[in-house]
Amino acid sequence: MKKLYKWVLDWADSPNSGIALFVFAFIESVFFPVPPDVLLIALVLGSASKYISYATICTLGSVTGALAGYALGSFLWIRGNGEFSAFAQFFFNNIPGFSEELFNNIKTLFRNWGFWVIFTAGFTPVPYKVFTVSAGVFDINLLMFVIASIASRGARFFFVAWLIWRFGPGIKTFIDRYFNWVAAGITVCLVSLVVLLKFLI
Repeated sequence: MKKLYKWVLDWADSPNSGIALFVFAFIESVFFPVPPDVLLIALVLGSASKYISYATICTLGSVTGALAGYALGSFLWIRGNGEFSAFAQFFFNNIPGFSEELFNNIKTLFRNWGFWVIFTAGFTPVPYKVFTVSAGVFDINLLMFVIASIASRGARFFFVAWLIWRFGPGIKTFIDRYFNWVAAGITVCLVSLVVLLKFLI
């Protein structure tokens, strides 16, 4: 993982860093274990005035990758007899975060929470890629999936980029140590608010 992180960071010095950011955001939504935030932070640190552009690229790459993950789940994950395909088994055996048990649990989450499952996976450190693929497997409403992905991924990447732009290099340590907790806290507050409003209404 350390070598992967370093390899991703090395792209910050490349003239094709914007393309690399899009690609890493794309593949992270399908299978890649390193979050694109790593390269996003490095690029904004190097050119803070472009933080909106970098956050936009990262969001577009991630949402496009999410659609690819949805397609994989929809067309390649289940065999005609209802069992997991050889393609799915390859992911279970070789890609960190994927497991049959997790997929079965996610099905229940989708049934109960819908939009908020995707939003939580996209904004917090929960492995987003597992949810993009499982959304296709369980035939989650595509429009809802896209809206939730844009909202969550956009909120995450623009928030990270804005923090770097606003506070400079000093905020990087805070992001590295505490951002996942902050993101989880914000998501819990949002979901709690929705549940409360439903109860009151």
